[in-house]
Amino acid sequence: MADLTTAIGGFHFDNTVMNGAGVWCYDERELTAVDTSAAATFVTKTATLDPRAGNPNPRMAATELGSINSMGLPNKGLDYYLDIVAQFHAKNPDKPYFLSTTGLKPEEFTPLFQKIAASNFSGLVELNLSCPNVVGKPQIAYDFDAVDRILTEVTAIYHGALGVKLPPYFDLVHFHNIADVLNKFDLTFVNTINSAGNGLVIKDETAAIAPKGGLGGIGGGYIKPMALANVRVLRQLLKPSISIIGTGGVQTGRDVFELILCGADMVGVATQLGKEGPKVFERLSTELSAIMDAKGYRQLSDFRGQLRVPAEQPVTVH
Repeated sequence: MADLTTAIGGFHFDNTVMNGAGVWCYDERELTAVDTSAAATFVTKTATLDPRAGNPNPRMAATELGSINSMGLPNKGLDYYLDIVAQFHAKNPDKPYFLSTTGLKPEEFTPLFQKIAASNFSGLVELNLSCPNVVGKPQIAYDFDAVDRILTEVTAIYHGALGVKLPPYFDLVHFHNIADVLNKFDLTFVNTINSAGNGLVIKDETAAIAPKGGLGGIGGGYIKPMALANVRVLRQLLKPSISIIGTGGVQTGRDVFELILCGADMVGVATQLGKEGPKVFERLSTELSAIMDAKGYRQLSDFRGQLRVPAEQPVTVH
């Protein structure tokens, strides 16, 4: 039977699939449902210093191929998630958990990480620099100098396991730009990709969501090719000590397989989790195991990062 265990940094997980921040992670009830499912672990909602209501409704809509959302980072605030993760860790001391967080203003990153550093949090922190849905706020990770400044500030305060959640990149020079910045720091992981902003979905003659004139982050099947490309290229450019969580477009075990084939160490599920609920993790794990068994792979390392590319053939001009 296929072995789905994996590791990020010095943390070990008994499965390779988990939720993506934003889905089934708002409060204790939702986190408990993921924690007791077949998921390897959970990541919390992206926590801000203070609780946020987020954008007005309707702010999320499922579509045939995926989803659109403009949630606006609704969350219960950093103190809530630090406390709730501590409770889960007390019950499962050997199980690592992820805490997602971000600052809405440059001056918020220091107090955020001072709080985390002063707490008893012992898992992995995911610094979200990629939310496309806070009205009036740009995606930080497209400003490479800002990423450098924030990581310099944060790593001087917090010395635990730290990762960065990234938006999709499209130009090859931008992959090199972000990799050059990230490789300067002692990061444990990156999570790529967040939803692709900003898209528009129309139902009949009306936009599917209300905020930002109907614009929102696109997730699900639409973005799988972008997720594969970002995992693939970043795996080639980042130093080997930085693990990759591949997120985006996961609907089947084959999708999980392909993200690992491109170099992912773990795989995040968001849109499909929202559609199916936490039972999706068992289905995805079963489907991935079946693929591995059929191909003769016993463990994830047998095919991780082993994507083949066809040999180039000369072009004949007639």
